[in-house]
Amino acid sequence: MSDNLANKKNPVYSVVAPVFNEIGCVEEFYNQVSHVMSSLKSTWELILVDDGSTDGSTDIILKLAEKDDHVKPVIFARNFGHQIAVTAGLDYARGDAVLIIDADLQDPPEVMLDLIAKWKEGYEVVYAVRRKREGESWFKLFTASAFYRLIYRITDVKIPLDTGDFRLLDRKVVNVLCDMRERHRFLRGMASWVGYRQIGVEYDRKERFAGKTKYPFSKMLKLALNAITGFSYFPLQMATYLGFICACISIVAIPVVIVLRLSHQAALLGQATTLIMVLFLGGVQLITLGILGEYIGRIYDEVKGRPLYIVSRAPDIPNTSIRRKN
Repeated sequence: MSDNLANKKNPVYSVVAPVFNEIGCVEEFYNQVSHVMSSLKSTWELILVDDGSTDGSTDIILKLAEKDDHVKPVIFARNFGHQIAVTAGLDYARGDAVLIIDADLQDPPEVMLDLIAKWKEGYEVVYAVRRKREGESWFKLFTASAFYRLIYRITDVKIPLDTGDFRLLDRKVVNVLCDMRERHRFLRGMASWVGYRQIGVEYDRKERFAGKTKYPFSKMLKLALNAITGFSYFPLQMATYLGFICACISIVAIPVVIVLRLSHQAALLGQATTLIMVLFLGGVQLITLGILGEYIGRIYDEVKGRPLYIVSRAPDIPNTSIRRKN
């Protein structure tokens, strides 16, 4: 029997949940996850990564850890963002299978049993596909749908539609992701990039249990930029296309302008046309510079070599030295 099959006979499960100002959710989330994982009759742990909460969530996490040895608190020194918090959870996870789930209970913990069932069938990545989304505005639904379809079309990696970070990762996949230390992270794209056997499980996403969304439009836009720049050269190619389009317009316009000038057409007399063309070309140039700036800024962040996150308190878990480099 292979080690992989042996691990699935008596597996260790890690549940990774980033927490940021979820004082109204975190205790109920623990109760539901504990109920689901206890039903498996297997060894499990719940890694709660506090992403610099300021509402008292940190105290609740520490109290849960004192009450239940299954809870492993990872407390950040400040807010580093959702994707970084999930990364820290993967770094500290020791399970043969690692489940990523948000603490707001929009993703029902009982769906984890379906993900685990597919993992036991031999799949290394099992992602949850949102069949229905409750309690979200039409704007959020429209922008999310457009975002997933745009990413699917322009990125080099085919990221499954209507999926978030709610998924199960096999240990071999987690090890690969822990070696990928880029700063501007889009984990669902990274999980698709690694390959392996992958499958989706449909579920209905619920309304948030309490509190407000931690992903307003500005953060969604930032995540979209990370996804596009991290997995596609399309924006750079678009700048090239705009240059060719402007050049073609100029080539066509030169003889047209000459003919109209010779025929004394009043429409092209004066500076209005010139000003319009200058503004158009200036706009194209600024857009191109902005696109280049996004990529250069990301290169600069990588070159600085700062740690992804700073932990003020975390469990002393063995065999994580290679990941503590951040």
